[in-house]
Amino acid sequence: MKVFKNFSDYLSQKPLALSLGMFDGVHLGHKSIIDELTKIGSKKNLDTAILTFWPHPRFVFNPQEDLKLLNTLDEKKVLIEKYGIANLFLKEFDDEFRNLTGEEFVRQILVEKLNVKYLIVGYDHVFGKNKSGNFELLQKLSKELDFEVEQMEAINIHENNISSTKVRTALLNGNILDANEMLGYSYSVSGTVAHGKKLGRTIGYPTANIEPESIKLLPKKGAYIVEVFIKNHQYKGMLSVGTNPTVNGEKLTVEVYILDFNDDIYDENITVKFRDFLHEEIKFEGIEKLVERLDEDRRLTEEFEF
Repeated sequence: MKVFKNFSDYLSQKPLALSLGMFDGVHLGHKSIIDELTKIGSKKNLDTAILTFWPHPRFVFNPQEDLKLLNTLDEKKVLIEKYGIANLFLKEFDDEFRNLTGEEFVRQILVEKLNVKYLIVGYDHVFGKNKSGNFELLQKLSKELDFEVEQMEAINIHENNISSTKVRTALLNGNILDANEMLGYSYSVSGTVAHGKKLGRTIGYPTANIEPESIKLLPKKGAYIVEVFIKNHQYKGMLSVGTNPTVNGEKLTVEVYILDFNDDIYDENITVKFRDFLHEEIKFEGIEKLVERLDEDRRLTEEFEF
């Protein structure tokens, strides 16, 4: 997959089948669009492309908002490439771009610069200054500018439309199974293993402290069953998102105890995939009660079928 940060860097003359949007999470709704893109590309001999924005436009419009995303940029690239897209445009949402009307965007960017011949949009997609672009505008312009446009219907699970917002809500409620079902894969967090207080090793449960990117959404505070990936090896793990209230901790941490593992992995980058929710964050009466709960969590993790 080729990645472009500037439209001027795209020099191919081959016309495109393209979709645009944030694609945060690259969930099953997004995958349905990508699948349709690849099908159309093959049928009509068009290259496929996704046009998305980085950073998220909400960082521009609401810089004080503490927005967390389902994907880091690297994760988004991997998922979009995995699903077979040939070109990815990462457009900075700068002042010049944000002031384009919907019609100007279609004419100047999609048609003149990118030679889009087939455009696919989601069921609720709007674009351009003051949300002036929508499916009706695209239908009107498509006849004049010689491109085809298709609007995809929402993908439903249990009679609910899938959206990035609903995935975020599920994760923040600890509903890992629901989130993973909407995503079509297990939600993951990656980060460098950093030195912590090393309290876990004193009670037989040494943990790796993970430092994810600051924009990455963390699920609800609590304990989780996870898969841990280190240097292409996979392990079972039990992960805590929280402040360690039993020992009066204050800083939010992500710590994972890796079953049947005792290597030194400080400064290594590891990935955890969330598989199920164990329980809420608990402040135990003492270390003994904490260890009893950890023993039970380990039993549940060992029995979990990955």
